[in-house]
Amino acid sequence: MKRRAFLLVLAATPWARAQTTTTKPVRIIVPFPAGGGTDVLARLIAEKLRGNYAPSVIVENRVGASGRTGVEAVKNAEPDGTTLLFTPDFLMTVYPHSFRKLSYDPLADFVPIALIARSGLALAAGPALPPEVKTVREYVDWARANAKRAFYATTSAGGTPHFVGVMLARDSGVELSPVHYKGGAPALQDLIGGQIPVSINPIGELLPQLQGGKVRVLAVTSAQRSKFLPDVPTMAESGFPNIVISPWLGFFAPAKTPQDLIKRLANGVTDATQHKESMLGMLKLGMEPAAMSPIAFREIVRQDLERWAPVVKASGFSAED
Repeated sequence: MKRRAFLLVLAATPWARAQTTTTKPVRIIVPFPAGGGTDVLARLIAEKLRGNYAPSVIVENRVGASGRTGVEAVKNAEPDGTTLLFTPDFLMTVYPHSFRKLSYDPLADFVPIALIARSGLALAAGPALPPEVKTVREYVDWARANAKRAFYATTSAGGTPHFVGVMLARDSGVELSPVHYKGGAPALQDLIGGQIPVSINPIGELLPQLQGGKVRVLAVTSAQRSKFLPDVPTMAESGFPNIVISPWLGFFAPAKTPQDLIKRLANGVTDATQHKESMLGMLKLGMEPAAMSPIAFREIVRQDLERWAPVVKASGFSAED
């Protein structure tokens, strides 16, 4: 075999590819507790990165301050490609507007690596909402007539579900009062128990609850109907065209991480998401795979930052801690 041909074949082998990756252990920081959808997906990706991008890849749950503790840990890490952040979008696109004192800047302190999945939100109703209320318009009418009961559950104060409710209230001209929970599980518990009429949650959190019949979904926030809920209309179809939200999950590295490392990280993460196990894992979590380059991902972050600014400002909401 000629030398050039040999080198081409060698470059395509897993062994040669492994030589271009880091030899140091890698940490993926998840800013939420173990067991949630973000954590589960991070561990699926870590399993596929292990032995490919790095010999050792661990997932570390750094919880606290509504997720900001984990983000700050990555911001302050060495920019050597060994400490990564895996997070849902709102910590990077909504928090800069909803928290008065935020110790990080999403674009100045981080480098986007890869957006890997999207997870639509859904407006779900429980037994506290009369069964004849089957559409968003009917819910709005009910809320107008029952102002003292027009509460909606969110998975956190200052997060995306919170402001989806703010947008619905704004566009419908009806006052809706948020009730903030520490996560999706307690919000759904009160929804099913009839303590609150509706809740705004990621679709993946709702899927197991739909089988029991105590929860029904009025609409989803994505641009198109969800493949997981094909019979459920979008908010746009329901008469609210401004409410088109498709939350994402993605990887970030600390600022000043060298571009060659960012490229290798992006390739490694993207490859990891293409494995059958990763794809199936996303679907089980109610997430749809999405692939995006670092440059395109950065533009998404910038656009989302701009989009949420007027929404948060108009709401008057400001978190102190």
